[in-house]
Amino acid sequence: MNTASTIESPIQIRALSDGHRLMILQRLMSQPGTLSQLAEWLQHSPAWVRHHLLVLQEAGLVELVEIRKRERVTEKYYRAKAAAYLIQHWVLPKSDKPLLIFCGSHDLAVERLAELVSKHLQLVVLPVGSLNGLINLRQGVCQVAGAHIYDSHSGEYNIPTLRHLFPDWALNVVTLARRVQGLIVAAGNPKGVFGLEDIVRRDIRFVNRNEGSGTRLWFDAELRKLGIAPESINGYEQQLSTHTQTARYVLEGKADAALGLQAAAYQYGLGFIPLFEERYDLVFLDQYNEAMRPILDFISSSQYQRQTGVLPGYNLAHSGEQILF
Repeated sequence: MNTASTIESPIQIRALSDGHRLMILQRLMSQPGTLSQLAEWLQHSPAWVRHHLLVLQEAGLVELVEIRKRERVTEKYYRAKAAAYLIQHWVLPKSDKPLLIFCGSHDLAVERLAELVSKHLQLVVLPVGSLNGLINLRQGVCQVAGAHIYDSHSGEYNIPTLRHLFPDWALNVVTLARRVQGLIVAAGNPKGVFGLEDIVRRDIRFVNRNEGSGTRLWFDAELRKLGIAPESINGYEQQLSTHTQTARYVLEGKADAALGLQAAAYQYGLGFIPLFEERYDLVFLDQYNEAMRPILDFISSSQYQRQTGVLPGYNLAHSGEQILF
């Protein structure tokens, strides 16, 4: 048995909230066992083990797999119902307002959007990177994802990746903004960093973005194009998950350069060398069209243009446009 299972129900999560039950489950993942065997292993009585085993059975995590009779002794063997378990469960607030979960690339406009629409719905934001956001959307972990994955072969953003991850799925892709990314450096650029070629210098400490983020995917592709070996960059292995984290890292003097948003650099009074403009899209399934309506209406409004357009490096001219594919 090598199949893993996802734990989503509160009953199963409660069953594993006890450390002893977790130990029993882990033991029964590796091999079947009896009450007596588990009691000897845990140094507890069979009655104590039976109590915890019953809780695991009722939660659907453990099953009886074999009964062996030896003279007057009956041995019952139990086993975990999966080879491994992934705990995946949202704890969400109780509210009269509709609630949507956003997973994807970190974006300052998304953070502002969540605040601006809060009177109408609750947009819960989890920045996990573009690729992981789309995977979460596919797995049903969220209702909307945010992505800016550049495909160097076609020159397109997001669409090639979506065709690969969501074949024959009914998807909507709506542009939130175009935004400028580049190198974030200390105010005044004291180290004289003007392009990616400069970050290989030994006196430059770099901080990278997390794997799976659109920024990291672009960066790695650009390094290959320029023939720059990742190991030649001091700090390539050091990763942060948001643009604001990387900007603060530079501000605090922990790094001399980072790749990130112009808006994040300006937010902390840092220097910025622009490298490219990208398209950032919201992606959601057809079944969430109605739930997304307040957001789509808002990003097409003049109010959104006024309040979000002040972010440096953001171009909202195409906000709200649907991308057909």
